[in-house]
Amino acid sequence: MLAILPASLQAQETAAAMLRSEGVGVLVNKYPAPASIALFSDDLIETQKAVVARIEASGSAADINAETVVEFEGNELVLEHGSLSVNTSRGMTVRVGCLTITPANSAEWTHYDVADLNGKVNVSALKNDVNIDEHSGGLRQAKQSGRSNRVTVREGEQKSREEKCGAADIRQAGSTPAILNSPYAIGAGIVTIGVLTCWALCRSGNPISPTNPNSSP
Repeated sequence: MLAILPASLQAQETAAAMLRSEGVGVLVNKYPAPASIALFSDDLIETQKAVVARIEASGSAADINAETVVEFEGNELVLEHGSLSVNTSRGMTVRVGCLTITPANSAEWTHYDVADLNGKVNVSALKNDVNIDEHSGGLRQAKQSGRSNRVTVREGEQKSREEKCGAADIRQAGSTPAILNSPYAIGAGIVTIGVLTCWALCRSGNPISPTNPNSSP
């Protein structure tokens, strides 16, 4: 008991937030969640059809709508699909691929909605302004502080952006498509080279002399 109790207390102290729901149709890390459960960094939350949940953290709250997948990363939520509503005085941000939505003034209460449906990201500023930062790099660069393009959504406005973090960002520059590395493609290439070589050498009835190309037998 003495060995287990301190570890249990430490786990409670390090919990970054609480997830509250009806306890039915909500998954945390692929497992059914109870009505109230502590959240830690990198926890994955999924809500099923007609089910909602709420993340409560210090100075912030996020309402997760039905059919939504979101990853909890402390003061940042990574929205993979669906929609959520953030109410924060601690500058809680939402990241969707290469887009990061941030309160314009992290010291003021800010309320905004983010929806990621069918490859389009919609951002609505309900109270105070929010910024949409579009990162030019891939998913890894999206976490960095550098910004390539910023758009401000004023209070009462809504703006949309296309989700640009697709397969093109995952592929490395100079990589060869897998189909070109298949034995069938390599064999077809060898046959094609042989046919073209034969056509170049055999289209004339007279062979080419290695010492005098213009001579004839």
